[in-house]
Amino acid sequence: MGMKVATRPSCTLFVPSFGQRGFFYGEIWVLEVETYMNQNKQIVLDVEEVPKIGKWIILSIQHLFAMFGATVLVPFLVGLSPGVALVSSGLGTLAYLLITKGRIPAYLGSSFAFIAPILAAKSFGGPEAAMMGSFLAGIVYGIVALLISKLGLKWLVRILPPIVVGPVIMVIGLGLAGTAVNMAMYENPGAEQLVYSNTHFMVALATLGITVICSIYFKGILGMVPILAGIIGGYIIAVFAGLVNFQQVIEAPFLQVPDFFVPFVDYTPSFSWEIVSIMVPVALVTLAEHTGDQMVLSKVVGRNFIEKPGLHRSILGDGVATVIASFLGGPPNTTYGENIGVLAITRVFSVFVIGGAAVLAIMFGFVGKITALIGSIPSAVMGGVSILLFGIIASSGLRMLIDNKVDLGNKRNLVISSVILVIGVGGAFVKVNEHVSLSGMALAAIVGVFLNLVLPGREESEGENNLFEEENTKQHDVA
Repeated sequence: MGMKVATRPSCTLFVPSFGQRGFFYGEIWVLEVETYMNQNKQIVLDVEEVPKIGKWIILSIQHLFAMFGATVLVPFLVGLSPGVALVSSGLGTLAYLLITKGRIPAYLGSSFAFIAPILAAKSFGGPEAAMMGSFLAGIVYGIVALLISKLGLKWLVRILPPIVVGPVIMVIGLGLAGTAVNMAMYENPGAEQLVYSNTHFMVALATLGITVICSIYFKGILGMVPILAGIIGGYIIAVFAGLVNFQQVIEAPFLQVPDFFVPFVDYTPSFSWEIVSIMVPVALVTLAEHTGDQMVLSKVVGRNFIEKPGLHRSILGDGVATVIASFLGGPPNTTYGENIGVLAITRVFSVFVIGGAAVLAIMFGFVGKITALIGSIPSAVMGGVSILLFGIIASSGLRMLIDNKVDLGNKRNLVISSVILVIGVGGAFVKVNEHVSLSGMALAAIVGVFLNLVLPGREESEGENNLFEEENTKQHDVA
């Protein structure tokens, strides 16, 4: 049995290295790293320590590379600006460090859980609806943080046990499967008339193969960046396949202000209950993943962050980061497991290093050549990476049920999980009125919470329910 270190998706993914076995927990990759940790117990830099400038820059660049691939992939998939995503990621991380009093070394990047809700919001209300939804999601985080600070965690445990959260996470991944496949197979996945292309599909499969190889065989820091490596490798193949147009990269200025989308400047925000129905249920589900991140980070650093500075501060920091992103036109933010993995390997826990990575991300967001280069990546390349990422999100929901020993032989559990999966994946919807409807994952989450609260036998059927376990010294086994 090994001590487990989980690193996150926030989908948003960290993959096994050092030959260790593991599994995804929510958007978190959980590794057996006892051997490595035993060999490297020495803390190089503690949370409050400031490194020398040269070392500081190098260590911060490591964190920048670890989060870069996933952070720019989300805006690419939902039609937002990668440059804005980088800037909002950096500003959100700095705000998070401030709210947590500089005690939690966590980096925040774009959240994969909100891909489908953002696309849904944009489909009926444009990007301004998506930004309003992101803002409301951040407000929900703030409300939950306030409730946790006053009431503790028991109420959240009752609403979001693993039998609800696990299947909902599976719905998130499976609901995006069609998007990944369309991007991989078609010349223009957004066109009304889809045109199949063998060239595009071969590039996507090659990209997928590179990502898988890097995930399994790369060691150390290189094992932290399979997404980035897959995108780079797939991009090179796409160049030789004639799928890349460099014209926009050539014409782009070196320094350029990102395409910020600011409320009351570029649009007038408007409240809609339909936006609430799309975004808020996702925010509640991602709370479980956020808590898992904090448990793991506590284990890695050797401090109880759930207790001090407190889970409520961490959730509030996440919410403020998401609100900042909504003010700039970026996707919602969440703590990143890739960067927790960097902490575990380097044993550098300094929040100043994390802050340095945030500053670098902001600077990169203003480099026009980088934004243009990201924009030139063919959809087939992103589709190849997404096949793996979205599948892992779905598998992680199943792993959550297994890890918490949820008995699907129990009729109550079987009913709840089955209804969530079919409603979510099947695209069921309830039309409340002409302007408000509940559909897909949001409806599935609400139905799951309702069934869990009203069906008898809850205490006997929930399994171990380690999802919100506050004692961060508890260990989990991997078969």
